[in-house]
Amino acid sequence: MKRFVPFAFVLSFVLSGMPAVAQQNLSIDAFVGIWSGGGVAENEDSAYFQTTVRDFDVTIRRSGAGFQIDWTTVIRRGGAPDRPKIRKRKSTKTLTPSGTGGVFRGARNGDPLTGEELCWAYIKGSTLSLFLMTIDRDGTYTLQQYDRELRGSGMFLTFTSHSDGDRQRVVKGRLIKTGG
Repeated sequence: MKRFVPFAFVLSFVLSGMPAVAQQNLSIDAFVGIWSGGGVAENEDSAYFQTTVRDFDVTIRRSGAGFQIDWTTVIRRGGAPDRPKIRKRKSTKTLTPSGTGGVFRGARNGDPLTGEELCWAYIKGSTLSLFLMTIDRDGTYTLQQYDRELRGSGMFLTFTSHSDGDRQRVVKGRLIKTGG
């Protein structure tokens, strides 16, 4: 009896033996612009507590050989439906090349062991990842990671906050480019 082997199976077998083509890292110029959007934040306890809705504004611009990134997050949580409690957080970071392609260091990095913030970023493929780390007096640390991935016509944000290795919060959202 003759066996029929689907073409897709044969093609996948042939392609699996071929070397993978490495995705080229974008330059910071691909991320430059004004981006706006929104998303949802979830805590580890989100099954028991409400999630929060957030609005995002991000501006990325060249600064010398590096870049400056400004972001604003508007958090709506609790309060009356017609008057929700609103908090606004703003941050600005300037990053300079580290000497290694696609890796940047915070221009105002401090010593994390004295409670000051350590900031760095890198580009891998189509994702710009920015990290903020602080260490408390007792040696515990907080690490925040902002992954901004360019995909299709937008930017996808995944923010993750860790405290001493335990994930505390994840925020996911989508932004569109609204200005150059």
